[in-house]
Order: sequence, then C-alpha cells, then structure tokens
Amino acid sequence: MDRETFIQKYANIFEHSPWIPDRAYGLPGDDLHANFMSVLNAATDAEKLGLIRAHPELAARVALTDSSNAEQQGAGLRALTEDEFQKFSVLNAAYREKFGFPFVICVRRHTKSSILAAFESRLQNDAATEQETALREIGDIAKLRLEAMP
Repeated sequence: MDRETFIQKYANIFEHSPWIPDRAYGLPGDDLHANFMSVLNAATDAEKLGLIRAHPELAARVALTDSSNAEQQGAGLRALTEDEFQKFSVLNAAYREKFGFPFVICVRRHTKSSILAAFESRLQNDAATEQETALREIGDIAKLRLEAMP
C-alpha cells in the first residue's frame, strides 16, 4: 500500500501520533509491531514524552478516541461510581503533578481494582522508571490494537 494509506490505516495504533506509522512505512520485515517499536525506540526524548502526554487520563470525563473509549469501557472505567471516579481523579492529579504526564496502563489487561493498585504502586517510582514503564505499556496497547485490526 502507498504511504498515505499506510499512515491512515495505522494512525490510531499510537494515541494521536501518526508520526510513528509515517516513519515505519517501508521498513523491512513483516512484523509491524516490531517496526513501530523500532521507530518509537529511536525517537527523541521529547517525542517519547509527547506520545505519553497524548494519552488521556484514565476515567476522565472527556472525549476519547474510539480505541481509548472502548478500552476504558471494557475495564469498567466509563461506568464508575462517584466514589470510584473521585479516587481516579485524585490519583490522576497526584500522578500528573509528580511526573508531568498522565498515568498510562494497558487497561485491556486489567480490572478497575488492578488499575488502582498499579496507580498507587507506580506513584512510588521515580520519573525515569515511570517514563520507561509508560512506554512499555504503550507498546502493549499498540500490540493489542494491531491484533484487533481486521
């Protein structure tokens, strides 16, 4: 397929970051996920941080991409009680204040309670560890999104 079609097809694999499929276009091999991750690993620190910051806060009452909405809905994050919503809001604010970017986790591999536990645990990390963890989670999200494509 041509570059434009490729970028359009895979633009939503990485949240608001079509630069990844753009740079992966034409890379050798059939493993798209590996090619995408190669591009991500070669990205500048600023680009990586921008990718992390492109992700929505969990359980936030904002418009989401179709993929993020489906993933959060599947984990029960779009139908929280008011108490649960408040807990997520407090954790989102504490996390963003400490690290400067939103908490990113592959919600399709978690439940509400395991997400909350990960939130609280990861708040104890340093910024470098947390950025690495967020990028690994983004890789997992991308892999699952690729696998779900027709």
